[in-house]
Amino acid sequence: MLTLGLARPSPPLLGDGGLSLEDTPLANLSLLLILVLANHCTGEKNLHNPYRQALFSFTNSLESGEAAPTKASATFKLDFSQLFHTLCCAANSDHTTLLLYLLVHRNHMVKNYILSRSDIELLVVRILKTLYHAPDSNSHHIYMSLIILLILSEDDLFNKTIHESMLKGVTWYTERSISEISLGGLLVLVVIRTIQYNMLKMRDKYLHTNCLAALANMSGQFRNLHPYVSQRLVSLFETLSRKHARLAEQIHQQPQSQVTVNIEGPEELSDMAQDLTVLEEVLRMVLEILNSCLSRQLSHNPNLIYTLLYKRNIFEPFRIHQAFQDIVNNIDAVIQFFSRKLDQTNSDLSVTEVLATIQQGALQWPRERLKKFPDLKFKYVEEDQPEDFFIPYVWSLVCRSSGLYWNPTNIKLFSADGGVITI
Repeated sequence: MLTLGLARPSPPLLGDGGLSLEDTPLANLSLLLILVLANHCTGEKNLHNPYRQALFSFTNSLESGEAAPTKASATFKLDFSQLFHTLCCAANSDHTTLLLYLLVHRNHMVKNYILSRSDIELLVVRILKTLYHAPDSNSHHIYMSLIILLILSEDDLFNKTIHESMLKGVTWYTERSISEISLGGLLVLVVIRTIQYNMLKMRDKYLHTNCLAALANMSGQFRNLHPYVSQRLVSLFETLSRKHARLAEQIHQQPQSQVTVNIEGPEELSDMAQDLTVLEEVLRMVLEILNSCLSRQLSHNPNLIYTLLYKRNIFEPFRIHQAFQDIVNNIDAVIQFFSRKLDQTNSDLSVTEVLATIQQGALQWPRERLKKFPDLKFKYVEEDQPEDFFIPYVWSLVCRSSGLYWNPTNIKLFSADGGVITI
């Protein structure tokens, strides 16, 4: 029997606090059991896991007609609307996020149903809250949340509709009071904040990659970006460029003989050179995200153009840099075009008048002026041996959340020293 939550006569309300699995012990243990069974024997090529197959192939009980052919030895039907409601209620837990990941990655019926929901913001906002409160979450929970967003961002309709869904009173976002913002704008804000948190605390290249891939997938559909979202997006590049300048200067100040990486060279300098390479890759990706938005949605983003004009000097060091020159030329073309439009008007303009001039100029913008780059499309691909990550992760959740005692000295899959579980 699959209760997925709720083993109760009436479903919970979708309040801000969500549903705690601690309040529903049967659902908690059931979900842990599902995760254990679904992740058992996944590395054996000749051994089929019927529980895993069933989880990845079950269908919507509310849909009529014959089910699609499946290789699963057994399967079942479930009310997808109740499933969606339950996932939204308990989306703040590791367990639910991991189940959601398995479903959107492996069960195409569930993924398509979620993408078809007109109220998909109920789920996405919960995921964003998890990322926003990253210091209170473990790194695996953050990874799973980001990968879910990356998978959703592979869908063009999702990328379009999130900028049409408006949210009011997002009180949990405390960096700045925002009375109204699109779901897409909020998503961009939270992902940028996650990148900045990772730079300061975790310094994990894999996390950066997933964040930027999600933004890149969405960039061609960025529309009507909020002024604050535009500022944060450009400020991300500014922060990274300053970091790049400092690191390049540190390397430049070292004797040339020491900068060359070899087996006898200082390990610190080798790390600095690698950090610089990674940083240049990230900078390039942020520029490509900006370029993608300008190439496809320029007329719908006056606030972004306004911010680029205001911060035009941050691109100066990259105009002659071989790794960035081609794409900076595109951004420069936009800046120069709208700068001329503003120069043709009264020099003393208010913000409203500047935006009006930008909107008018966008109607005259010659799209062929920009060099064409390939569309930014990234697809999530699971690692070759995912069981190395998922099996320890699942059992760490069981150890931490099942309410059963597990002797830490007998645990081999992960470290549980001092009662703190790490993988």
